[in-house]
Amino acid sequence: MAEKKIHDNLNFKQETAVLVAVVPTGQSDEQTTEYLDELEFLSLTAGVQTLKRFTQKMSHPDNKSYVGKGKLEEVKTYVEAKGVDLIIIDDEISPSQQRNIEAILKKKVLDRSMLILEIFSDRAQTVQAKTQVELARLQYMLPRLKGMWTHLERQRGGTGTRGGSGEKEIETDRRMAEKKITSLKDKLKEIDKQNEVRRKNRGEMIRVALVGYTNVGKSTLMNLLAKEQVFAENKLFATLDTTVRKVTFETVPFLLSDTVGFIRKLPTHLIESFKSTLDEAIEADILLHVVDISHPAFNDQMNVVNTILQELNCGDKPVIVVFNKMDLYEQKNFDEFTPLEVKKNILQDLRDSWMARTHDNCIFISAAHNRNTAELRHLLFEKVKKLYLERYPFKAGWFVDYRDQLTEEGGE
Repeated sequence: MAEKKIHDNLNFKQETAVLVAVVPTGQSDEQTTEYLDELEFLSLTAGVQTLKRFTQKMSHPDNKSYVGKGKLEEVKTYVEAKGVDLIIIDDEISPSQQRNIEAILKKKVLDRSMLILEIFSDRAQTVQAKTQVELARLQYMLPRLKGMWTHLERQRGGTGTRGGSGEKEIETDRRMAEKKITSLKDKLKEIDKQNEVRRKNRGEMIRVALVGYTNVGKSTLMNLLAKEQVFAENKLFATLDTTVRKVTFETVPFLLSDTVGFIRKLPTHLIESFKSTLDEAIEADILLHVVDISHPAFNDQMNVVNTILQELNCGDKPVIVVFNKMDLYEQKNFDEFTPLEVKKNILQDLRDSWMARTHDNCIFISAAHNRNTAELRHLLFEKVKKLYLERYPFKAGWFVDYRDQLTEEGGE
């Protein structure tokens, strides 16, 4: 898109921004670079070009201005010289911090949460996703009201509806926002009821859900396993809506769902609003935790996903860790001069280490190049079959292994 909607009433055409982050005690330079790389990728996803990064090492952000006054003056000098449009903060800041920073810099300030909310808003396609994002945005903005809801008056009947004698505009705006929030929550409840009926109508089926950090290749893997085209793109939050497909491996059918990707510092309101979308993960019998093993911070990304799964009470579900993008991992770690034996030993050590840590419930693949996906299918087939036999023993007649059938018929 030539233009991106980054904030209410502001349409940008390739806007420019600087990134500002507090580096807490104990955070390494490598971690700081990774976190800001991610923030820059978020900005790019929103259609904003990053010109420079500003960091300040502090035990905790300043309560008034996030960073120190000296650092703000440094930022101000740069943005005035370069004509920068936006300041993007790598944390969720308070309303007072935002006002103070904007007063000093004379520029619009977006924090990390608002940036993610804007991306979600731009990417929402279905009624459910749009409702969830709108609810999260309103809940986030409610404590930040400063005459921001005047556009809602049209939804209340036009002129003559804003306030009465002696009422403050902010109080009227707050009531309008709260009324809208209540309406959106009611709408989501109705959608949830419809989804619950839909899930019940699926019958006695084992459910498998793809979960993972954003942009790790879940949708690409979904396409391979389900053999159906699901939207996949090399951008953060390429899809927000849960996709569910019926899949059959050999003679065993199950339901496979793709869920919204997680991310570091995901806004609390988004997690709450999207819990209904994440019902597929909550109600899944098996989770496929997809990991981009080529990413330098894949361990941190795994921890983020595991933490959110714990918050969703999914921590005790059977999990298969799918280490994806092995092709990129090898490109980054080996070159044409790496001896074949050394390469084999390093890859074997990697596999042995993670097999031990996951109790043999992991696999290494490249979804983009369809590498080792047959082994993943077999592993998943065995897990699903076992659950069926435990839960629905009367359906045991379904489970004739195709390879055994070939042997009985005189095949290879």
